[in-house]
Amino acid sequence: MKVGFIGLGVMGAPMALNILKGGHELTVYDRSPEAVARLVQAGARAASNPREVGAASEIVVTMLPEPQHVEQVVLGEDGIASGLPPGGMVIDMSTIDPVTSSRVGRALRERGLCMVDSPVGKTSEHAVTGTLTLMIGGEAADIERAMPVLRCMGTDTFMCGGPGTGHAMKITNNLLATTIMVANTEVLAIGAKAGLTLELMMEVMKTTMAFNHQLYVAMPKKAFKGDDSPGFMVKLAGKDVRLAVELAKAYGFDALVGRAAQESLDRAARMGYAERDTAALMKILEDELGIQVRLPKA
Repeated sequence: MKVGFIGLGVMGAPMALNILKGGHELTVYDRSPEAVARLVQAGARAASNPREVGAASEIVVTMLPEPQHVEQVVLGEDGIASGLPPGGMVIDMSTIDPVTSSRVGRALRERGLCMVDSPVGKTSEHAVTGTLTLMIGGEAADIERAMPVLRCMGTDTFMCGGPGTGHAMKITNNLLATTIMVANTEVLAIGAKAGLTLELMMEVMKTTMAFNHQLYVAMPKKAFKGDDSPGFMVKLAGKDVRLAVELAKAYGFDALVGRAAQESLDRAARMGYAERDTAALMKILEDELGIQVRLPKA
């Protein structure tokens, strides 16, 4: 198929590369010339704007930071929709709110185009190996047509329902994952300050209801090594939580735990850690309390 890809960041670049490896023609666009050059070297064609990507494609995948970016890239001047041929499709794999997702989808349908939402789960390592989790929303016929492209990027696929439900699932998932991570950080800092070792706390928590994958899978890779080099950045985690909290408000209730997690992430961003990994939350508390939360080196 003729596929376009817009948004060649930490996740998007390896996802686009896997589409190429899947045998599809690929046209790419990103604001970073270096990111585009790496994909061109691998066999993709470069476009100078989203409209050109649309004109060269049957399906265009977007992987962008914020809801307003998706709306602008898809529907704005020189946007994808102005180039896509009749019947063309947008697969939005960004993490955005279902309200924006549904609005963009409706606008595309009015132009004789269609949209599938398929945000992703797991990490940049899984983006490289093509084993992401895909949370898919849309019309059944559109999803079926999108699957040859989606299968290049993910192995765990979940059909969430109609348009926008993939995005609803993603921000719901990320709200829980992030609040658990923030809670872990605070709890471990309290324990370390009280004289407990991280190794002991993890041994005990493994046997209780405190067990969680953030504690035993994600945090040992970064936070417990003192490594806050960019992975899942503070600003993106904060955006995901903000979208979920705003969605809750639109539904008529106050997500108190979510708001507390959002404040922790906003505080880290104000301190200059916006583009660092969320492991920075652990480093901030270590510095403030004069502790270190580390596992013994192997």
